[in-house]
Amino acid sequence: MTTRRDFIIKSVLATAATGFSAKSYGKIIGANDRVRVGCVGFSDRHRASHVGPFKAMQKEMNFEMVALSDLWNRRREEGKAFLDKQLGSDVKVFRNNEELYSSKMVDAVFISTADFQHALHTIEAVKAGCDTYTEKPLAETMEDNRAVLKAVKASGKIVQIGSQRRSGENYFAAEDFIKSGKFGPIVMVELMWNVNQPGRWRRPELTKDLKESDVDWKRYLMNRPMVPFDPRKYLEYRLFWPYSSGIPGQWMSHQIDTVHWFSGLPHPRSVVANGGIYQWKDGRTNADTLTVVFDYGPLNDKSTGFQVQFTSRFSNAAGDTKELYYSNGGMINLDTNEISATGGLREREAKAMGLQPNLLPTVKLEGAKVEAGANTGGDPLTFAHIRNWMECVRSRKTPHAPIEAGYSHSIATIMSNAAYRTGLKVTFDEKTQEVLAGGKPFKY
Repeated sequence: MTTRRDFIIKSVLATAATGFSAKSYGKIIGANDRVRVGCVGFSDRHRASHVGPFKAMQKEMNFEMVALSDLWNRRREEGKAFLDKQLGSDVKVFRNNEELYSSKMVDAVFISTADFQHALHTIEAVKAGCDTYTEKPLAETMEDNRAVLKAVKASGKIVQIGSQRRSGENYFAAEDFIKSGKFGPIVMVELMWNVNQPGRWRRPELTKDLKESDVDWKRYLMNRPMVPFDPRKYLEYRLFWPYSSGIPGQWMSHQIDTVHWFSGLPHPRSVVANGGIYQWKDGRTNADTLTVVFDYGPLNDKSTGFQVQFTSRFSNAAGDTKELYYSNGGMINLDTNEISATGGLREREAKAMGLQPNLLPTVKLEGAKVEAGANTGGDPLTFAHIRNWMECVRSRKTPHAPIEAGYSHSIATIMSNAAYRTGLKVTFDEKTQEVLAGGKPFKY
């Protein structure tokens, strides 16, 4: 029997190591049909991180890229040229998603558009009968988050959220260790994501070239308020609310997702945040430095739980990225992929208090270190994650990062954004599924 870890190892070692036979495919209805795939938004992420793994597996998995939808005429031209050359395709281009889905050309789509559009574009796709690989963050408002969860669950379609840590062998090993009880209760999680990149999320040369006549600005805004055309909000949307929460949606969503996964908890109980625009005074409205503190634990028992701290800055890269899980017995370090007794309760201190020492053994977690660069390319985790999606499109099994995972990470990122923007302690209303700041639903 092939385990999920075997599956990931085979995926990463070689594209030829499939683990799926033609005979097993033949048992699935439509298994011999070619899966026709579309690109919704020819973004940097799609070009750098989706196309390579897709190219490596398209023949083996019998997938084909057939269509591209993008609101910008330049991206349509560049996208077709790139996809045709890389994949040997003859991609048909569409000006918008209505045209794409009306064509009935596609069975599945990659969605890597602006952050605030992910949920809405996923709704469009599943209602058109398509499976999706949807990049994170899934949603930036609870209205969109609730709507996409409802639409996907009603559709029965396969949706893989682009949280590629969920396809990492080392993360599976950490999950197993924590859930086995060997680690002990989590008492604290420290998350960090630091860079020193003045150009991160900036596109100054492109913004000079983009004209309103080149795009469909109204379609771009979707359900956001109508405002005058601004090329920065189109191309540098990560810097501006309400098109992106910036740091929470782009970076924290990855790391907080593992907290939900490992703990089995759906969202924080409360969130506070502080930060600002301390370094890059370039007109952005999203923070370049942010610290968020979460309280996690059973929703019906506040006597137990743990704290999570997330910090990020754009002005100094010291510390890089870190994911550190602590128990009374030691630490899981997902930067070095090691479980150790670091900081654990030692024998002398334990005996002085009449307690048993609780030191963890040193365990090396197998698996590749997660890639935290701007575009991860064909890194092992993204490769395995896209492979898992393609296999689930065939088998109709639940993917590693299903819609519920995206819904949960979005609650956490929306709570973080609300806490930063209001300066208030933020909570979550289970009954209404609303993020509350000062007792009122957070809106943009």
